[in-house]
Amino acid sequence: MTQEINQGRRTALKTGGATAIFGLFVAAGLVRPNTALAQAAGWNQGAFAAKGVDGTVKALGGATPAQTKDVNWGSTPEIAENGAVVPVSITSSIPKTESISILVEKNPNTLSAVFTIPPGTDPSISTRVKMGESSAVYALIKADGKYYVAQRDIKVTLGGCGG
Repeated sequence: MTQEINQGRRTALKTGGATAIFGLFVAAGLVRPNTALAQAAGWNQGAFAAKGVDGTVKALGGATPAQTKDVNWGSTPEIAENGAVVPVSITSSIPKTESISILVEKNPNTLSAVFTIPPGTDPSISTRVKMGESSAVYALIKADGKYYVAQRDIKVTLGGCGG
């Protein structure tokens, strides 16, 4: 019983201390609570909610993308052992690449990620996505105001989205 009280006291002190420090940061103007909300408001909710590849491209502001072979899939596997963590690496050879998006056709939300590529930056990204089942994965490249797409089929041997 004494140990439970001590543990409860420790938890209360930690929580109270963290809250007090956060309050001091807010009062000093170092942290603004609305900053996170403003950043969240800037994300393209429609694109992440869109179903299917065509709907996602349209929600991102594009028309029918042109097929391209100017995409290197790097270390992206053709067979993923675990759908919960599928590594995806994409490098674009298309001049003036502005963004690289990853679309997974059979996921509940087709759009997995969007990366903005600043001018003068190497148009290369590497991340991990979650895949519920074997699916086509698309690299959607926006370059010089136009959209391009490359496809890679990835077979998942162990489910990731709830499997």
